[in-house]
Amino acid sequence: MDRTEMADFLRRCRTRLVPADVGLPQGVRRRTPGLRREEVAQLAGMSTDHYTRLEQARGSRPSRQMLSAVARALRLSGDERDHLFHLAGEQPPRNRPTTGEVRPGLLLLLDRLTDVPAQIVDEGGDVLAQNAMAKALHGDASALPEAQRNIVWRYFTDPRARELFPAEDRDRAARVAVADLRAALARRPHDARLTALVRGLHARSDEFAALWDAHHVAVRRGDVKRFQHPVVGLMELDCEIVLNPEHDQRLIIHTARPGTTSYERLELLRVVGLQDLTPG
Repeated sequence: MDRTEMADFLRRCRTRLVPADVGLPQGVRRRTPGLRREEVAQLAGMSTDHYTRLEQARGSRPSRQMLSAVARALRLSGDERDHLFHLAGEQPPRNRPTTGEVRPGLLLLLDRLTDVPAQIVDEGGDVLAQNAMAKALHGDASALPEAQRNIVWRYFTDPRARELFPAEDRDRAARVAVADLRAALARRPHDARLTALVRGLHARSDEFAALWDAHHVAVRRGDVKRFQHPVVGLMELDCEIVLNPEHDQRLIIHTARPGTTSYERLELLRVVGLQDLTPG
């Protein structure tokens, strides 16, 4: 816990507010700008003495409930709230709903990648954007019904989705997908969309249900994956994953090591393009 930085942050956030911002009357003329400490304490449902101690870097470590209450009282943005939690030595809540709108920074990176497969996927597995190479490798997700644009859902409900992987790699791919989905739900336990996805998969797939009940948890990061492409053949590709700070969207990039057969086949895939590669 960084008491000094947290005290300074709280003071600055308090002084930028006026009573009208939080629904309080202006009252008599104020000698200093911003809300009074007792007003913030009242809005947060805590004692004035306790809040004053936080601003004076003398307070005990606040609870998560108190941090959330102070963040609401000070009208902090999401990023500011997270910063307050970090200063207090706590992990911020991770239950913000996802919107499906691609983050501009990730989309800018995707636009720059033209010679390797790259796609943006949210933490539940929904494909949000693909470049041409990703469409050539995985198939054009935009050509599928919306419900089937989720890579986890397709893997466990559509046998054709598994044909892109060698048979001996499919069990591991299933375990990794389920472990990553469980980690995502742990970060966002109140996300109705993720909850519905898990419930639906649990009902549709005995394999998913068994893996889910095993309770393995692992955030998907870099890996080496093999793809049995129907046109260019078997490729071993390095999988790099760029996570945004909230982990709710990730840019997945597949590359091949120069001088390998996989590199030559990936180059061939770039030439072949999307010809006859869209899934039926």
